[in-house]
Amino acid sequence: MHTNIYLPIILCCFLLDPSAKAADFPSQATAMQYIPKAVELSLEKNQIPAESMSISVVEIEPASSGKSTGKTELDWRASAPMNPASTMKILTTLTSLDILGPQYRWRTNLFTDGVIRQGVLKGTIYLQGTGDPKLVPEELAKMMKALKNLGIQKIDGNLIFDRSAYEPNAMEHNTIDGESMRAYNVPPDPLLYAFRTLSFQLGKSSTADFIDISYTPALSQLKVVNQMQLIDKPCDNWKSGVRFNLDAGSASTNTDQLLNAEFSGVFPNTCKGVNYNIVALDANTFLTQGFTAAWELSGGTWVHPPTGKNGSVPVTARPLLQFEGITLGDDVQDINKYSNNVMARQLLLTLALEKMGKPATTENGQLVIQSWLKQMGLEFSDLVIENGSGLSRNETISAQQMNALLLLGRNLPAAENFYNSLPIAGTDGTMKNRLMTQLRKFLHLKKKPEVRIKTGSLADVRAISGYVISKSGKMYAVTSFINHPNAWRGLEAHDQLLEWLIEDGPEPKQAR
Repeated sequence: MHTNIYLPIILCCFLLDPSAKAADFPSQATAMQYIPKAVELSLEKNQIPAESMSISVVEIEPASSGKSTGKTELDWRASAPMNPASTMKILTTLTSLDILGPQYRWRTNLFTDGVIRQGVLKGTIYLQGTGDPKLVPEELAKMMKALKNLGIQKIDGNLIFDRSAYEPNAMEHNTIDGESMRAYNVPPDPLLYAFRTLSFQLGKSSTADFIDISYTPALSQLKVVNQMQLIDKPCDNWKSGVRFNLDAGSASTNTDQLLNAEFSGVFPNTCKGVNYNIVALDANTFLTQGFTAAWELSGGTWVHPPTGKNGSVPVTARPLLQFEGITLGDDVQDINKYSNNVMARQLLLTLALEKMGKPATTENGQLVIQSWLKQMGLEFSDLVIENGSGLSRNETISAQQMNALLLLGRNLPAAENFYNSLPIAGTDGTMKNRLMTQLRKFLHLKKKPEVRIKTGSLADVRAISGYVISKSGKMYAVTSFINHPNAWRGLEAHDQLLEWLIEDGPEPKQAR
């Protein structure tokens, strides 16, 4: 890791910000330590010890000053440090919204060492990234349009990718489960394109008995070889019959080589359309072929297919354009609703980049978050941040601390951006198919209950954290973690807890 000589000064100024204010901690005066009966029965049925669960419930009340305050209603092992899985994204996104603001945009800078004559750019194009987490095909198409607006119709040159915004070890492809080709394990990249994920859409053709296979994003040298057969069976577990191979040859060094995406095996004729997502190409090949295809789709041409490799923007290069991505407020929607790991990790690195300069490191991102917590008056002694996404065996936080964040989240300038980013039960995101039956009971009410919950799951972790507006209109912050080998069975217990709050828990006070 490079030493940043400005680090002590930056941290000092950040911590001693005169606008710093202490957060309103939830009052513990009336908190009761018990597990709601329906939750307890679910734990017993699914062989999950009560000591493997933590619960914190805080009633949030608007004060006369307009600032929300909190009263703890339920505390079951709420101060115990637990693995939060993806609910850790609450800390990362809330910090970023407050420090950077919802209107913050990432910049991807394009430079050249060449000249534009008669519609032809002759020279190398340098792409310098700052970690835009959602540089997707739609955004790349806008970049191509901006290039064409410079009077460029044809490009005669290659591509150089400047990833100097991140420390190299921040981009290492380390996983906690060995599944390096799974989309949720994609590592950070200052020039991350389309999450570096090939998404194939498979489905029975509407006009004949064969399988349609399409894919995104468009790549200039990718060909789909379809050798699959239709079979008559339910669509459940369709993936087990699919065999995939990417014949990439020496694609990592020869980016103009044709790649064959070969599908074989069997596919149920009852499947109307499914997605098969895979990370199968190195970052340079993926970006080179994506950029090449996007330029061609815009109507531009190449003198020869470009190659792409790592490098730095030379001091003699001149700017072509600065492309700005979508806003942080929009990005946070994707991070929380769909639990996008690499976007959250890039957000942590963006905090480091903006507050402490490049190259960004995860360690500096952690320092920025810790400094912000202190500025907000929150002392989380047991907090462990590894990458800010929750895809970690090491990250820890307590349910009580998470609810302190949720209370704080109601009092920040970006409160509504954060609130609206959380998945809505029965409606969208990772909560789309949960609590649908329970919420249907209240459809007749003019003001219906609402459940906005960030979920989290690992092999031995299930977690929920967010807000519940009950049938009487009360707002609760609720966080619950289950850390146990049987945690995968804990979804029912968490749904029981949320339903209990919808119905205006807490139940009559009782000691366990």
